[in-house]
Amino acid sequence: MELEVLDLESEKQEILRRYRRLLRVARPILRDGDAKLIKKAFNTANDAHRDMRRKSGEPYIFHPLAVAQIVVEEIGLGTTSIVSALLHDVVEDTDLELSDIERNFGAKVAKIIDGLTKISGVFQQGSSEQAENFRKMLLTLSDDVRVILIKLADRLHNMRTLDSMPRNKQLKIASETSYIYAPLAHRLGLYNIKTELEDLCLKYTEPEVYRDIARKIRQTKAARNKFIRDFIAPIQNALHEHGFDFTIKGRPKSIHSIWNKMKKQNIPFEKVYDLFAIRIILKTEPENEKAACWQAYSLVTDFYKPNTDRLRDWISMAKSNGYESLHTTVMSKPGQWVEVQIRTDRMDEIAEKGYAAHWKYKSGAVVNGKPVSGLDMWINQVREMLEQSDSSAIEFVDEFRNNLYNEELFVFTPKGDLRNLPAGSTALDFAFEIHSEIGAHCLGAKVNQKLVPLSYKLRNGDQVEILTSGKQKPNEDWLNFVVTTKAKTRIKNHLKEESKQIVNEGRALVIKKLKQNKIELTDVLTNEMRAFFDAKTPADLFHRFGKGSLAPADIRRFLEVKESKKSQKAPEVQDAKTFAKEIRKVHEEDMLLIGEDMDSIDYVFAKCCNPIPGDDVFGFVTVTEGIRIHRTNCPNAAELMSRYGYRVIKAKWTSQHELAFLAGLKIRGTDRVGLVNDVTRIISNELKVNMRSITVGTDDGVFEGSIMLFVHDTKHLEELIDKLKRVKGIETVTRFDSESEKEVKSA
Repeated sequence: MELEVLDLESEKQEILRRYRRLLRVARPILRDGDAKLIKKAFNTANDAHRDMRRKSGEPYIFHPLAVAQIVVEEIGLGTTSIVSALLHDVVEDTDLELSDIERNFGAKVAKIIDGLTKISGVFQQGSSEQAENFRKMLLTLSDDVRVILIKLADRLHNMRTLDSMPRNKQLKIASETSYIYAPLAHRLGLYNIKTELEDLCLKYTEPEVYRDIARKIRQTKAARNKFIRDFIAPIQNALHEHGFDFTIKGRPKSIHSIWNKMKKQNIPFEKVYDLFAIRIILKTEPENEKAACWQAYSLVTDFYKPNTDRLRDWISMAKSNGYESLHTTVMSKPGQWVEVQIRTDRMDEIAEKGYAAHWKYKSGAVVNGKPVSGLDMWINQVREMLEQSDSSAIEFVDEFRNNLYNEELFVFTPKGDLRNLPAGSTALDFAFEIHSEIGAHCLGAKVNQKLVPLSYKLRNGDQVEILTSGKQKPNEDWLNFVVTTKAKTRIKNHLKEESKQIVNEGRALVIKKLKQNKIELTDVLTNEMRAFFDAKTPADLFHRFGKGSLAPADIRRFLEVKESKKSQKAPEVQDAKTFAKEIRKVHEEDMLLIGEDMDSIDYVFAKCCNPIPGDDVFGFVTVTEGIRIHRTNCPNAAELMSRYGYRVIKAKWTSQHELAFLAGLKIRGTDRVGLVNDVTRIISNELKVNMRSITVGTDDGVFEGSIMLFVHDTKHLEELIDKLKRVKGIETVTRFDSESEKEVKSA
């Protein structure tokens, strides 16, 4: 008992210590009365969460305190955000109501808390709770971007403390984070947070890969530090000689970006050369920034040869999230490529703090006489997108996500006004960007005075003039060549309106024809017609009549078949037991245990990733095929877990039987006589593995092969890969997924 009292006392002291640390970090930004308000919020949250604990066993108040700390220290927000972060879970998890928050802390804080509180209530069949919650949170983005920034801080702390969660929750939260929250942090210019979120996602979705790369980065640290010292020495001297006030930082690339490079280029860690970036940060007056950065670039290239294809100038034209920097990749003396980033301290603060720094440095375009940043313009686009979109939450989140990571291009109007659009945008995207009506009536465009079609893909620096016609209207083909959400939403809305009109015309035609036969259109009859004509929905049925693909004669045919069926006797139905026996799928060998209670349940393997025993897997409850088993690193895993987390269930392998599973291997190396013979000998003779197919090809002495073969489990496959790697001439052996299939479509 005494020990318990001591524990509670030490916990109380720890809570106070963390609260004081928060105040210490916030002190430079506090104004009169702010400390009192923060204290009030802390006391309210502490009382509300008094009897609550996190999964780790810690007092729950540690979480809001940590989120508030991230909000002020890593994002750079102020008192309103600190108060909101401390209170962000009270409405959802305790007895406090939103009205209590508004009464004690004002309407602004209440609005932010409302945006951060999940939606409760019944969801429609087929909807995604995660998507609905995300959409609700975005609705408040248009009023107050702090909702998203606090949500990102909340997600970052949850990812940092994910160890205490069960494996299936870890996968769900990590997938949701990589699918939506890391791209969102990127779009809001929070690069440090985006990088940490991506690394933490990898840590939980592919723990072995993460540990392996982290270990190799640690092992090469001393050599890397020496390389950085030698590399920057001449640059430092030259910058000093030219009177620059500067700092230089050398940092390794993130584990996630190294892993991406390894996957994309199919190379091992040892062959990733640009493992680190050098950042030169100059202290200079705002009016000299551009000249200073280019002068520093000139000094760097005096010592090291640049790769001209890798020069990125985001100083002349900042990214839409406000990021400004000059990037170049240069060749070092030992023959390694090194990325060098040159920016000023103002640019560095925007790169580190993202949107929060924009309130300090408003720059960019001028709208209604007020300066706005590219990010403000993007938030305006999100607001428009939310107001215009009546698509499902899942469609909306997909479209929104597609806009988060897109590279940008810059084009000009005929008057020389600058517009930025996502890379891949067409003349039609540009038309909708100017105005919805111009987009809807767009006939074609002139790019740099030359006539081009609607589908023309714009390039950086193009000057675009849109041609319109009152007779022109959107059609479904347009959706195939627009990339911006604004264009897609407007086209879909127009097509929906048109479709409604066609459905009404079709319904009227059916009612008229049935009336002639003295028959009334009822719901039962509509469903019978829908089944007869193989239409997915009643609307689809009437649409086909409205369009003319079904005619009045087809209604007569339906009525005749209906009459003839009436005169036939219905066949006898078998008893339920026999019926169940027929359709039940029986597994002779249970390979997987599924669900919380680890039962053996029928399942099928997903064709998009072909799991085999030993792979880290999860189960996904589909609408039509029961449970489908995926590898946790399946290309579709992040999307499934973030959109349909409630359908994801645990799955793990139990006793392994001598069954064979299909796997694919890609082999690459230098060609020589007898190489294929050596490969097939190892597969068939030494390891007694059956091959389903083998395709090989050589090009200028480079040998490439793809083999589909049957293995028992991952251990068996690893043994095979290891043996093949030892064959003379073979450089790489990698596993690949035999088929590509989007699971989500059948969800």
